[in-house]
Parts: sequence; structure tokens; C-alpha cells
Amino acid sequence: MRLFVAVYPPPAALADLTARVARLQVGAAAAAGINVRLADPANLHVTLAFLGEVEADRLVEVESVLGLAAETSRDGRDSSPRLRLGGGGRFGRGLFTVLWVDLLGEVEPLHVLGRLIRMGLRRNRLPHDEKPFRPHLTIARPGDRIDRTDVEADRVALADYAGPEWPATEMVLVRSHQGPHPTYDRLAAWPL
Repeated sequence: MRLFVAVYPPPAALADLTARVARLQVGAAAAAGINVRLADPANLHVTLAFLGEVEADRLVEVESVLGLAAETSRDGRDSSPRLRLGGGGRFGRGLFTVLWVDLLGEVEPLHVLGRLIRMGLRRNRLPHDEKPFRPHLTIARPGDRIDRTDVEADRVALADYAGPEWPATEMVLVRSHQGPHPTYDRLAAWPL
């Protein structure tokens, strides 16, 4: 099973972001029929940890690690972290260009949670990506299908974007199914 752990913004935050993306160059390109690989709003999420391929018989171990990390991260906190989508940038170059929006607000609890998740996965010898946690939400993978100056214009346009604030109330273990139209299955969730 291909697994990751995520926080999902609520529908109002996603609707606001989707409206903003439609006004960007990648939005105009998508409307013109260019495959800039806009992310499906139904699948938009902030990845806390990517596990990759995990054997089905280890799912209980994964859930145990995630449950303990969520519980530990709540110690001393009396409310869910308040977040908002805003700003943005790009990763990669050429064919591998990715356009993303930043996560703002009380992000430190998510950094703590990400570290706890990775420590637990490592301790249990479960697979996971060791890349440092960079809270963001991928909005498009235009690659080189539009001019890089258009991608740069979108990055600049996102600089003043600030979506509505929302509480991150849960983290979700997700199974992904790859392909031209990826799908995601919620396997379990824990309160934040």
C-alpha cells in the first residue's frame, strides 16, 4: 500500500484557493486546455509524512505510531492549530516544476508532529521519506508545459495571497492510488 499522512484544509479554504488559482497563469492555461496538472481540489492536502509502499500486515504498526504521535503532540495544547493558506512558490525546474501555496499561522505544532511521526516510524523500522517537513500544498505541476516566466508570475501573484483561517482538527492516514487521475482513500484519522 502506498501511504502518506496529511492534514486537509476545510472546503471554504479550498474554495478560496481554487478561485485564486483560476486567476493565475496556470489556471488560464488549464482553461485553455493545456495540461498543467492542476491539483484536484478534492485531493488538496498538506503532507505531514510520506511513507511510500508499506506492507498491509504493518498497517496496525503504522496506525499505532501515528496515534501516539498525535496524542503526544497535543500535550499542553488546549486547541487545534489555526492555519491559513497563503503566499507560495515553486520547486524544481523544467519538466519537474511544481507550483505550491504556503501554510501560515500556527505551523510549529505541525513541525513537532512531523518530527514525532518520523521518529516513531524510524524506531519501528517502517518506511518513510526522510526529507525535512516543509508545510505546503501543491497546486499544480506545470513542468515545462507553460513558459517559466508564467510560473514566475504566478509565484509573485501568490505572494499577497492569504486565504481564510481554519483550525487543523485532524490528521489522516491516506492510501494513494497512482495514475493519471490519482485517488485517495482515508484509512484512519486522529484529532489534533
